[in-house]
Amino acid sequence: MGKFSKALFMLIAITALVFTAACGGGSSDSKSGGKGKEVKVGVISWLNGSGASYGEAITNGLKLANKEINDKGDVKIKLITEDSAGKKDQAKSAAEKLINSENVSAIIGPTLSTEMQVVGPTADSSGIPIIGTSTTAKGIPQIGDYVFRNSIPEEQAIPASIKAAKEKYKAKKVAILYGNDDVFTKSGYDVMKDEAKKQGLQVTTTEKFQQGQADYKAQLTKIKSTKPDMILCSALYNEGAVIMDQARKMGIDVPFVGGNGFNSPQVIDIAGDAANGLIVATPWFAGKDDQKVKDFVKKYKDKYGKDPDQFAAQAYDALYVLAAAIERAGSDDPDAIRDELAKTKDFKGILGTMSFDKEGDIVMKPTVLIIKDGKFQEFK
Repeated sequence: MGKFSKALFMLIAITALVFTAACGGGSSDSKSGGKGKEVKVGVISWLNGSGASYGEAITNGLKLANKEINDKGDVKIKLITEDSAGKKDQAKSAAEKLINSENVSAIIGPTLSTEMQVVGPTADSSGIPIIGTSTTAKGIPQIGDYVFRNSIPEEQAIPASIKAAKEKYKAKKVAILYGNDDVFTKSGYDVMKDEAKKQGLQVTTTEKFQQGQADYKAQLTKIKSTKPDMILCSALYNEGAVIMDQARKMGIDVPFVGGNGFNSPQVIDIAGDAANGLIVATPWFAGKDDQKVKDFVKKYKDKYGKDPDQFAAQAYDALYVLAAAIERAGSDDPDAIRDELAKTKDFKGILGTMSFDKEGDIVMKPTVLIIKDGKFQEFK
């Protein structure tokens, strides 16, 4: 190429670059998305009331991940948090505020499946991707194309724990106890009932309770009279811990198999030694021999003065999954983020290796744990 030709080529190239920039197409700013550009992410969590420790753990996990992600700098995320107080109406109002006033690009939360049943459709119809980190009831990702979750649903966790307990204790008869006024605990009961049938377990009795109930002696007296080998209990930790405490005081010493809501160190704090014998299946085990898990546990404990539970861990991983989707999208556009979220495959987090299926549900293998000697241990 001669001197004149080189000069002509450079002139053409520069002109093309100037024209492209003027049109705004393909500019590095519009597509960098993450780098230097702050993306608003709404959080809806239960921060006040009887289940506030769920929301506290979730927001603690999110804050820890947010700082690490922002410090790394590939993506900048601003979390905007709203309190649902565990109430459907308040959760829906929070979602509307985040979507319409704060113009968030995505939402994490809410805490309860009951809340997600009203928040999910709101986000989905608005075209805002939403990730549930603790919503394990049946049918959550099926709400719509923009609804995802990284918490193992009850239909994956409960069968694993029932199977392990049945084999270990050679159980043949079970009693079932569940909260019938909450979507999550009712969903857990449905899975327990079906799974007991599938695994050939005789159900001696099925008893119900209400959220916030303090006295379970009537139900436990009935259960005790039927002499089950195990008790399948679908409850949140605050009711579940009280149930176990009252059961042990009544001389009921058989194992309890619980759902995800039962899987919290708060059970041990409330029930003490009475919590021994609780079996749950979970994506999270703080004692796993994995450096990522060890680092997270240490950082969490250093910052908050307590061990992280599965709610903190699931929230931590969820923000990393979302940040990766935002980075791949190269934009704060909700549609682009949704499309990249749907492509999540073999993400390696502190929970393990996870993917989303075609409906937006998590795919991963749970770990079965038992409370023994006052702490969660692998159930073998």
